[in-house]
Amino acid sequence: MTATTEITLRYFAWIREKTGRAEERVTLPPNLTTVADLLAWQATRGPEFADAFAKPTIIRAAIDQRHVKPATALAGAREIAFFPPVTGG
Repeated sequence: MTATTEITLRYFAWIREKTGRAEERVTLPPNLTTVADLLAWQATRGPEFADAFAKPTIIRAAIDQRHVKPATALAGAREIAFFPPVTGG
C-alpha cells in the first residue's frame, strides 16, 4: 500500500456497534501490508477502536467481498470488511 491509498472499511455486528460506524473511507499508513497489520492498526485509532479490535484473532475479514486470512496482502484492495465470528446451530 502507498501513503495515499484510500480504502473503504466496513464494520458489521458488534464491531459496528463498538466503533459507532458502519463504514468509512480512510488513508492507510504505508507500513500496513497484511490484514493482520490492519487489525493491529485499527486498535490504535482511539478508545472505540481499541475496544472493537482488542481481540484481533477472533475478527474475520473480507477483501473486496472475499473472506481472507490475516496473512493476506492488502495490495490492490478497494474494500475491507470486518466481521465477528459466526456461530450457529
